[in-house]
Amino acid sequence: MTIADVAKHAGVAVSTVSYVLSGKRAISATTRQRVLESVRTLGYHPNAGARALASKRANVIALVLPLRAGMNLPVLMQFATSVVTTARQYDHDVLLMTADEGPDGLRRVAASALVDGLLLMDVEIHDPRVPLLRELTEPSVLIGFPADPEGLTCVDLDFARAGALCVDHLVDLGHREIALLGAPRVVYERGTGFAERTMAGFADEMRRRGLVPDARPCEESFDEVYEAVKLLLEERPGVSGIVVHNESAAGHVLGALRMLGRRVPEDVSVVAICPDDVAERAGPALTSVLIPAGDVGDQAVRLLMAKLDGQQVPQSTLLQPRLTVRESTR
Repeated sequence: MTIADVAKHAGVAVSTVSYVLSGKRAISATTRQRVLESVRTLGYHPNAGARALASKRANVIALVLPLRAGMNLPVLMQFATSVVTTARQYDHDVLLMTADEGPDGLRRVAASALVDGLLLMDVEIHDPRVPLLRELTEPSVLIGFPADPEGLTCVDLDFARAGALCVDHLVDLGHREIALLGAPRVVYERGTGFAERTMAGFADEMRRRGLVPDARPCEESFDEVYEAVKLLLEERPGVSGIVVHNESAAGHVLGALRMLGRRVPEDVSVVAICPDDVAERAGPALTSVLIPAGDVGDQAVRLLMAKLDGQQVPQSTLLQPRLTVRESTR
């Protein structure tokens, strides 16, 4: 089916069908409805190549999501799902780039004219992709913050404030010895922004409260988590509050504490930074700071679309964290 077939079926000019589909000119509600009914009846789909030539747009954005060690796939897929869903609202599809190619991957996809813009995830403090982003003609948005965001568009949860919020909650409950079990060691070795900022926010708030911070990496398997919790309790037997910033380890921390004879929350209070579904299915349900993957992905796409339309957008968008009290703190 072609646009001419739709026009003939609806009894209108080809240009009218084009205006209805593109929204570039106001068309009466009656005519618009007739055209859309013909589109549905005939099963017409615009030719992507022809549309790209006419509009100089591919109607595709790239989501650059390198799959690396220490990343939690279910949480990443929440981000990706949100990006895809919001992009479709703007009549855009998403090209998912999962290879860890660094600047070369960005250069390749930009040179191919396959995409109108780029969204980047797993942003490092000193991300090697950042200098190239400042040079590309294609607009981009980072889900995360490098050390120097000048000239970039970045959006993310305020992870530094999230770490501080966990400290505030536990200290206000009376806890004085508090430790952070963070992401796997490899995540910190890469200098991943969200992990570094959480740890810094935690440590700064502990010091501001006159307390000694104890922040350490934590791996993902039960055996590794058990050994990390066991070592923490041996070194700091007075610890009564634990912050967990590792979705894969959150449930294991609770299990390890039980095996080591510590009740939650009677002996040790636990706060997690994670999606709500991770917190709610734990036993006991975890007091948590939400990682709003849906909101962040949605905001990132909307910022990118605004840039594609030539609009001015803020350089930095930080979503404020919120803490939900459940059964794991007292």
